[in-house]
Amino acid sequence: MIKFNLHLAMVVVPGLILFSACNSGSNDQSKSTAVLDTVSLSSKSFALAYQDGNKIVATSIDTMKQISFGGATDPAISPDGNKLAYTVSDSVGNRSIWVADMESKSQLQLQASSKNYDHAVWSPSGKTIAFNLFNDKGVWKVALIKADNTGFLLLGSKLANSVFSPTWKSETEVIAHDLKNIYTFDASGKLLATQTIAELIGADYHISSSNSFFYTTNEKKLIFNAGFGKQVDGLNNLPEAVFTLDLNTKKIIRISPEGMNVPYVFLTADDRIFYSGAEKPFTQSKIYVSDLEGNVKTVVDKGTNPTGTLK
Repeated sequence: MIKFNLHLAMVVVPGLILFSACNSGSNDQSKSTAVLDTVSLSSKSFALAYQDGNKIVATSIDTMKQISFGGATDPAISPDGNKLAYTVSDSVGNRSIWVADMESKSQLQLQASSKNYDHAVWSPSGKTIAFNLFNDKGVWKVALIKADNTGFLLLGSKLANSVFSPTWKSETEVIAHDLKNIYTFDASGKLLATQTIAELIGADYHISSSNSFFYTTNEKKLIFNAGFGKQVDGLNNLPEAVFTLDLNTKKIIRISPEGMNVPYVFLTADDRIFYSGAEKPFTQSKIYVSDLEGNVKTVVDKGTNPTGTLK
């Protein structure tokens, strides 16, 4: 996805399993596959998936049990830890989302009406996946599909502008933004609500297409990341940070520490905040987890783009 901006005033155990993206050199996305070995995963307990350079890692929360594979991006582990969605790019730059079953090792390509779709996000039950889709009019949309590859649905088809970074407000509601507004859709594709981002969080935050907004389970807080503060050496844009917004009091609390750049945040269905961030000189990103009160601990010493399961 092209990143748009708006300023508002391990211990890895190698060789357990290998998924390798195989590109055919054709435009046919169905020929981009992933190859798994024969190692059984029945004794594994996966709680976190993240990017480590050019590979994806799935791990237990204590990082003692891990698998990794290359050739894919955008890892999204299901809430029960049994499935993993990820993006595969073919030789001409088309992107598609695949889902692998961590037990049976079966895999399927989600069928969408586009040659370019990515950023999978599981619903709280794990039954449905939301994702971004680039349509034939050159506009980014949000779509839904069931985990069994049925029920494809485009959300907000009447919106002329691009919308980005879908997340789940509840099992039946999805939110996304267009840099200026947050949109709430129901599972039938109907637009339920539109809120101005500046009215929610003020005018001092820099929003890009990759920034995400998450509602907590009780819908009383909004978790988000955004550019904030002053430009620092070593970064092309404002440093990004993770914040919580109390929707009743309108109070915003910073979760990630000063001096860290946090381009990615993820809220689990049980309200744990995972994020990846790097400190100056911003060359190595670590993965952290926090509760809603801001009690943070390091989970992985090298990684980006974390997603987590239920506890």
